[in-house]
Formats: sequence, structure tokens, C-alpha cells
Amino acid sequence: MTIVGFHASHEQIHPAQLLRDVQAAEAAGFDAAMCSDHFGPWSDRQGHSGYAWSWLGAALATTGLPMGVVTAPGQRYHPAVVAQKIGTLAAMFPGRFWAALGSGENSNEHITGDRWPRKELRQRRLRECADIISRMLDGETVSHEGLVTVDRGRLWTLPEQRPKLLAPAVSPATAAEGAEWADGIITINQPSDKLRAVIDAYRSAGGSGTMAVQVHLSWHPDGNEATRIAHDQWRSNVFDPPVCWDLETPEHFDVVSADVTPEQVAKSVNISADLGEHAQRLHDLVDLGFEEIYLHHVGQDQHPFVEHFGAKVLPQLKTAS
Repeated sequence: MTIVGFHASHEQIHPAQLLRDVQAAEAAGFDAAMCSDHFGPWSDRQGHSGYAWSWLGAALATTGLPMGVVTAPGQRYHPAVVAQKIGTLAAMFPGRFWAALGSGENSNEHITGDRWPRKELRQRRLRECADIISRMLDGETVSHEGLVTVDRGRLWTLPEQRPKLLAPAVSPATAAEGAEWADGIITINQPSDKLRAVIDAYRSAGGSGTMAVQVHLSWHPDGNEATRIAHDQWRSNVFDPPVCWDLETPEHFDVVSADVTPEQVAKSVNISADLGEHAQRLHDLVDLGFEEIYLHHVGQDQHPFVEHFGAKVLPQLKTAS
């Protein structure tokens, strides 16, 4: 059966409210949850960015949901520290935690003051970090010298059940690279031909395991309001690489998105007042082979989305799958 999860958007919502939101999502019938690990939001209009790891501990302790996080080891975080964070949550909540390891975005990583590496170096650094984290989770004492350095890193508290490490992948090339080390991939909603190419690249490169997708959507019973919410909150997030990788601050994103239209936002966000239309788009993802679908309503008020999708959309997906 397809797992339908709730995406907790730290960039948009105060962490205390977001904790209440994920608890409400569990009560409404969502099967799981995930979040991203950002230092800052994409826009001043979003206005938040709580620390994901503190929140995850509280959310795992106060719900029964399995949860995951998309994080970037190597610059803002040393990989041995990431391994310890992952291992601790997996030890405390067996079988309920996973992490997706990405190469990062300058908007989060520039705070260290270190130079932002070009893409191929970031990918090499990620590969080193993924190997270090994986070996430490397996109980090894790891020393490493490369784009990152580790001196005798060891996890003294190991989880009984090794958590999954996923690869975030938007392009086929990144999916193929992730197949070398990951226990699955997580991508974002795109046209079906692009999603199929990502899946095929991962499988062709020998990748196996979890196939997950995060879906950005905007729902309101008034279609005009659904469009307004999406344009207000998510127009800074419509840019393809390298723009989304390389800009540094929310102010930069606000400047470059000043002239983005609602029509452009609709290419990245499923916008509709029709719950049936949303359900059909999600059915299409199930048909493509995704086993886990994480829904992100891009508005800051999650209550109407959680209530209506829990009552009307989730039952359709669970029945069909």
C-alpha cells in the first residue's frame, strides 16, 4: 500500500505550530512525515526556519509516525556529527527514521564562510560523506582524508535497526550517482516523462529500495485563493539549477522572483480547488511506481489542507493502492 506522508515545512511555519500540524496530520490519517533541514527560508514572506533535528525529536516522541529528513553533510555539518544525529534518532525510535543526504544549497551553507564548491566537487564531497556516515552507522571507526576529514569517528550508541539513507534526485544524472550508495531515492513532482527518466536512471544504475516523491501543492475551496497562496509562498522556489543551488539569501530569491507569474508557479505546484483533481495527480504518481508520497501544501495554514485531504483524498489513494 502506498504511504502518504505530510511534509513539514520549517521555512514557512513556527516549529511549535508545525509540531501541532504533524500531530493533526497523524490524526487525519497521514501515514508518515518528512521535513527539510534549512538554515533559512527561501523568502522573507515565509519567515521561519526552525532547527529540523530538535523538531524531529519532539515530533517522533509525540506521534507514532515514521519520519525522515533531507539534509546536506559536508559544509554546515561534519559528516560524523550527521551520523551521530541519525544514529541517535534511529536508536530512540527503531524503524521510524530515515535520512536523505544531498549536496546542499548555498542559501544554507554560506553561513560557514567557506567557499561554495562547484557542482562536481559538491557531488564528490557528498559521496565521501555518504560513505563515512554509512560506515559509522555500521559500527566502524572511520578515519578519512579527502574533501572532508574524519579522525577516528565512532558511534558509541548504535541503532538496533540501521536507518535507510536515501538520495535526493531531481535529474537522471543525480539519480544514477545515488544508485551507488543509497537505499532509495526521493524526488519532487515533475512532468511524468521527467519522473520516469529519474526512476529509470536510478534502476539502470543498479539502484534499489524506496521510491519516494515530494509533491508541492496548493489547495483551497476557492481556486483563486489557492493560486494566491501558491504565488505568495512559493514563487521563490520555481527556479531550475544552478539558480536554486547558488543564490545566497532570501533577499536574493525575492529579487529574482519579483516578476514570477502565477502561471509559472503552477508549473511547480499542483494548484486546484478540486480535491478530485489532486487525487488523480497523486494516483498518477502511484502508477509510476512511487511507494511513498509526501504532500506539501505550500500555504502557512495547514489545518484546512490536513482536514480535507485526510477526509477525501487519502482514502482514495489507500483504496486504489
